[in-house]
Amino acid sequence: MTTAKLALVTGGAGFIGSTIARALIAQGTPVRVFDNLITGFREVVPPEAEFQLGDLRNAEEVAKACEGADVVFHQAALRSVAKSVDEPLATEESNVSGTINLLAAAQAAGVRRVVYASSSSAYGETTEGINREDAAPNPLSPYAVSKLAAEYYCRLWTRLHGLSTVSLRYFNVFGPGQHPESKYAALFPGLISALAAGRAPEVHWDGEQSRDFTFVDDVARANLLAASAGPQVDGQVFNIGAGRAKTVNETLTAVSQAMGVWIEPVRTPKRQGDVRSTLADISLARELLGWEPLAEWTGAVAATVKWFTEGTRPSAG
Repeated sequence: MTTAKLALVTGGAGFIGSTIARALIAQGTPVRVFDNLITGFREVVPPEAEFQLGDLRNAEEVAKACEGADVVFHQAALRSVAKSVDEPLATEESNVSGTINLLAAAQAAGVRRVVYASSSSAYGETTEGINREDAAPNPLSPYAVSKLAAEYYCRLWTRLHGLSTVSLRYFNVFGPGQHPESKYAALFPGLISALAAGRAPEVHWDGEQSRDFTFVDDVARANLLAASAGPQVDGQVFNIGAGRAKTVNETLTAVSQAMGVWIEPVRTPKRQGDVRSTLADISLARELLGWEPLAEWTGAVAATVKWFTEGTRPSAG
C-alpha cells in the first residue's frame, strides 16, 4: 500500500480502530475514520485523520465513507459476547447487515482490499487444545455467529465480485485504551478499574478458563501487513493471537503484581456464551503475512496498567 492512498478505518473511534489509525498515520498514510460514536470516543481519533460520523446500518453513509478509499480496515462492530446474548438483533444488524453494506459500498467505490476484524469466538469450544483456521466453526453466542457470518460474506464477496478481502480472527485483544464499560467490561479494564478503586475484582466461572491474550499493537501491525500482502491472501482467514494462553486467575495475578495491590476476587457464575479456552495457531499468519507477535506478556501487562493508572484520559470502546 502506497502512503499516498487513503485508508478508511470503520470503528476508528474505538480501541483497536484508533490504534490502527495511529499506526497508519505514523507510516504516512492518509486516514478517514468512520464511527457512530455509540461506543467510541471522538477524542481518541488522531487529529490528523478525517472524521466522518455515520452508522454501518445506513448504506448511504457507508457509501460516502468509502469514496476514494484504497483500503478499508473494517473494525466497527458491537463486540461484547454478553451484550449479544442480551441484544442479539442489534448485534446482527450492526455486525452482519452493516458488513454487507460496507462490502457493497467498497465494491462500488473500487476499493482495493477490505481487511475485516473477525473473532476467535467463531471457534467456540475445541477438543484439540488449539484453534486452527481449517477447524469447523462452533459459535456459542450471537456475537460469535455474527462475526462468522460477516466473515463468510467477505469471502463470498471475493468469490462473486472480485473484491479482495482478508479476515483476521482476533484473540482477546488487550492494551492501552480499552474502555472499562461497567456491565460488559473486558477482562483487563475490569480488573484494573476494580483494583484501582479498591474494589474486589470479579472473576467469572472458576478463573481457570484460559485465553490467548493479544496485545493491541501486534493486532494493528497484522492489519497493516494484511493490507499490503499479495493476492495469495485474497479471501483468506488468519488467526491473530499471541500463540500462548493465560488463565483468568494468572491474568489477575499479573495485573495485581503490576499494580502492587491484591484484593481477593469475587467469584461469580459462568457467563452465557463463555468458552473454556482459546489458543491460536498462528503459523498461517507467519507464512503468508510475515507477521509475528512481538509483545512480551509482562511488559504488555505493565504498559496496559500504566495507561489506566496514569490518570483520566479518553478511552476507546
